[in-house]
Amino acid sequence: MSAVGRENGAVPAGKYVSAQLLIDGEWIAPESRETQPVVNPATGRPIGVVPHATAADLDRALDAADRAFRQWRATNPRERGKILKRAADLMRERQEEIAWLATVEMGKPLAEARLETHFAAEEMEWFAEEGRRTYGRIIPGRLGETRFSVVREPVGPTAGFSAWNFPVGNAARKLGSSLAAGCTMIYKPGEEAPASAASVARCLVDAGVPAGVIAVVYGVPDTISRHLLASPIIRKISFTGSVAVGQHLIRLASEGLKRTTMELGGHAPVLVFDDVDLDSTLDQVVLRKYRNCGQVCVSPTRFLVQESSYDAFCEGFAARAAKIRVGDGLDPQTMMGPMVHGRRRDAVEALVQDATAKGARLLTGGRRIGNEGFFFEPTVLADVPNEARIMREEPFGPVAVLNRFSDLNEGIAKANSLPYGLAAFAFTASARNIARLSDELEAGMVGINSFNISIPETPFGGVKHSGHGSEVGIEGLEAFLVTKTVSVT
Repeated sequence: MSAVGRENGAVPAGKYVSAQLLIDGEWIAPESRETQPVVNPATGRPIGVVPHATAADLDRALDAADRAFRQWRATNPRERGKILKRAADLMRERQEEIAWLATVEMGKPLAEARLETHFAAEEMEWFAEEGRRTYGRIIPGRLGETRFSVVREPVGPTAGFSAWNFPVGNAARKLGSSLAAGCTMIYKPGEEAPASAASVARCLVDAGVPAGVIAVVYGVPDTISRHLLASPIIRKISFTGSVAVGQHLIRLASEGLKRTTMELGGHAPVLVFDDVDLDSTLDQVVLRKYRNCGQVCVSPTRFLVQESSYDAFCEGFAARAAKIRVGDGLDPQTMMGPMVHGRRRDAVEALVQDATAKGARLLTGGRRIGNEGFFFEPTVLADVPNEARIMREEPFGPVAVLNRFSDLNEGIAKANSLPYGLAAFAFTASARNIARLSDELEAGMVGINSFNISIPETPFGGVKHSGHGSEVGIEGLEAFLVTKTVSVT
């Protein structure tokens, strides 16, 4: 349970080793710091601890990030890319160990954790390649021999903050984009899944990232963020998490005029029109709804179904959800694991009870499972009134909300009715519907007849209360660059 040394950087699957702080190239064991337990959500029992960084630790990380930035920004982008590519290769080599850590820390099925690690390595490799393409341009002057050049430069030392739901993917996105741009980063992942997040940093260190270029710290989130954002060393923050925390960080960042990228919550609508193959559509939507136990920012949540198909959709959805096998993520038969902790399970349970008390029909699920771990049944609610809290609050759990709509205008209006705008989905065979949905759905990412809305080449981000800026894609790299105009006569 305690931190021990790791040979060749690897952590063998089947043996949990507590996370360590990474500061100025040094891995710091939990024994010398205040700690909090890390709990396996499938059992509800502690499996290790996570160390809290002290104020002195954070100051040391800030000094190291500032010092290392001068070296890292001067490193040729090609050389930076080689290091990131080696890190991606190490992630692939260590996929089983990393996936196992993600499963025991936050509960997702091992197959999902493997996919997360695979795509995280893909994104790291993409940033390695795209970091070589931060081109500027030359602009002819209007007077005499003046020539203007526009160059892109790294913004400086940065801070990254992430939730626990995709500990490997979030770490790869934030560290990969920052380092590819020539920035340094102090990264604070969620304390619920610290070792799996740190495994990405370990791959980077083992690949040759110089000391101080990255740091990994844990602790009380508000304490960490206030300390880091109060420092003039930090020039930009990147955050993935809830709307409330994002608003708090924006306020802190505004005092120092620090740049921000905010990937916040969602409450994704799914419009299902009566011209689709219902069985095929149901197979897709149910599978995606309960991925990661619904703890996904782009998880389909509000299913809006055209009236003539509504009753059949409700019946088919509930029947499929009831067949989902729930269990320990390490069991190869498991289709959905537990929620990450008891607080998340309690919050979902309260939303379901509120909805049914206000008139929603409970088609299946709605209850805790067993007396060990944080399991909750795949749940389907139908005819949910607007007064129910779940219609306004992101459930972030295994609950699908089903309601009906009459025509395209009403469907779009209902889909856009909330202040969230991260992802939106629709299923239709009509070219006319597709054209209007593409134009009128208010979301940073729109998937039509598919839930595949993100690859390394495409920007990932939202609008309205779901945040601003993008991760991944060219936009994710540009978020860590500043523009400078140079005039030479």
